[in-house]
Amino acid sequence: MAEQWSNQGIEYLQKIPQDQLYAAVGVLLFTTILLLLSIRLVRRTKSNTVLLSGLGGSGKTVLFYQLRDGSSHQGTVTSMEPNEGTFVLHSENAKKGKIKPVHLVDVPGHSRLRPKLEEFLPQAAAIVFVVDALEFLPNCRAASEYLYDILTNANVVKKKVPVLLCCNKTDKLTAHTKEFIRKQMEKEIEKLRASRSAVSTADIANDYTIGIEGEVFSFSHCCNKVTAAEASGLNGETVQIQDFIREHIKP
Repeated sequence: MAEQWSNQGIEYLQKIPQDQLYAAVGVLLFTTILLLLSIRLVRRTKSNTVLLSGLGGSGKTVLFYQLRDGSSHQGTVTSMEPNEGTFVLHSENAKKGKIKPVHLVDVPGHSRLRPKLEEFLPQAAAIVFVVDALEFLPNCRAASEYLYDILTNANVVKKKVPVLLCCNKTDKLTAHTKEFIRKQMEKEIEKLRASRSAVSTADIANDYTIGIEGEVFSFSHCCNKVTAAEASGLNGETVQIQDFIREHIKP
């Protein structure tokens, strides 16, 4: 049967005028080349957007200026509009060769302005979630709720957007460690998982659930990578943030 189809195919091709046959082959080759070029272009145009998110007063804006200018811009107030810019990280300015710039967005943390985050999440290649390590305990619940909303967002889950839990102001003597902050936030998110799933399965505020059913929540259960780091915006200690950015946006 296969041989018969092969013979019929050869006979059919022999009946086609050569100029038409060459034209068909040419169109096929041209289409294939265009497809391959499109795939390469999509790969090359991978997003370079990094979002700085977190509660108001956590120090996002200071970190933004440190990463951009190497200065804390002391006197900055809580942002009411996103700060954004595309630039090479300040620490990389002295490096030779072409370095891919980063599109950094400092998203306001005020509860009324959080919908702004939704505008940028589809573009995000990575997210830095900033927590005030000095005033952590009074804000633990609110910060955990905000992070929970990010981790259950459809864009974050589907694209497996990596998240850095950045514990800012750790240079202060009474600041909490990143290990303590991570564990406390895992406990709060575990409570949120239980309470929100019990309220309604039609909760439209969150697109996905996180964690493993029957197990106590851990950030390691997330489908995207969640890591923790320490920083100090005022002192310019941002190495761990820079390493995270360059891990996901290659220079």
